[in-house]
Amino acid sequence: MDTNIVGVGVGITDRFRSVVEEKVSRIEHLAPRAQALEVKVTHRSYRNGRMEDDTVELTLDGKGPVVRAEATDADKFAALDLAVDKISEQIRRAKDKRIDARNHPRGAKFEKGTGELSGIDVQPASVDVLRAVATGEVPVQNDSDTEEDYSPVVIREKEFGAEWMTAEEAVDRMELVGHDFFLFIDARTDHPSVVYRRKGWDYGVIALSTQAPPQAVAS
Repeated sequence: MDTNIVGVGVGITDRFRSVVEEKVSRIEHLAPRAQALEVKVTHRSYRNGRMEDDTVELTLDGKGPVVRAEATDADKFAALDLAVDKISEQIRRAKDKRIDARNHPRGAKFEKGTGELSGIDVQPASVDVLRAVATGEVPVQNDSDTEEDYSPVVIREKEFGAEWMTAEEAVDRMELVGHDFFLFIDARTDHPSVVYRRKGWDYGVIALSTQAPPQAVAS
């Protein structure tokens, strides 16, 4: 596996390179199909008296989804150890999830005999709710009723290219990047969707049902 080490605001010493090479063997054992590992070390200094620190970012690339992990510490060697622990745990969890999926297939199951639908977290609406919707009793909130949007914090924004995949593939990708959710386009429905982690090995899916706006009729 090719290893590329990059330093931002910090020099990469031979000692650090040798330690990285030792850690690479551990990652290769867990991910034998990986082809390249990028190690990025960023040194930060602060003017408010805060102690300087180093952030180590690991990016594992190969046949399959990209795996990322990062950690920050006052010592770059300690940050490296934490980042390696994180990426190793993410790889192990993804493997355990695939084994669990093979042994215990998930998904909706329809019983023809009883008409029951199992394996999906859906709670049918009550008769009262259906009646309220049909009669228009459900209150509708207008935009004018809401206060002007305000946030005292800076919202970090990121933009990624759309990827079409199944919900199962999205769960695998979420586990590999170590997030609690993953945004994707459902290959079965073409709807923007999000998979998210619930308790244990349970996952959920939220999808947007898109509809084209009505076209204006020429007079």
